[in-house]
Amino acid sequence: MNNIYANDISLKTNEEYNNFLEENPGIGHLRIRAFAANQAVPVSNVKIIVSKKIGNNIIVFFEGTTDASGLINNINLPAPKLNNNNLDVPKTTSYDIKAQIDSSSSSFLYKVDMYDNICVVQNISVVPNINIE
Repeated sequence: MNNIYANDISLKTNEEYNNFLEENPGIGHLRIRAFAANQAVPVSNVKIIVSKKIGNNIIVFFEGTTDASGLINNINLPAPKLNNNNLDVPKTTSYDIKAQIDSSSSSFLYKVDMYDNICVVQNISVVPNINIE
């Protein structure tokens, strides 16, 4: 499987990606919060990758790190348009979130469902690495 960034020009001609965008014309907003000590201590520099498997490719929609407050705000992702009928269950699109604390630690994987015009908050709970010598 290939990793392709969403802003890669080669995706303009990718039929599977274009179908995905047609099915997801809305925009959902994702906020990442990385904390330790039961959300008391923010964790900065957590590497975050938001991606989705589309066809034979993994499309990377966002890659970045948390700020000094342990946050990444306003990651905009394609999502299905909301139906105004309150009796229907809203459609969603799922994305994978990979969080890595530092290059020597293992990564944590999360799944998040995105909705049109809704801000979804994904909490990343960081467990400190304690070395007793």
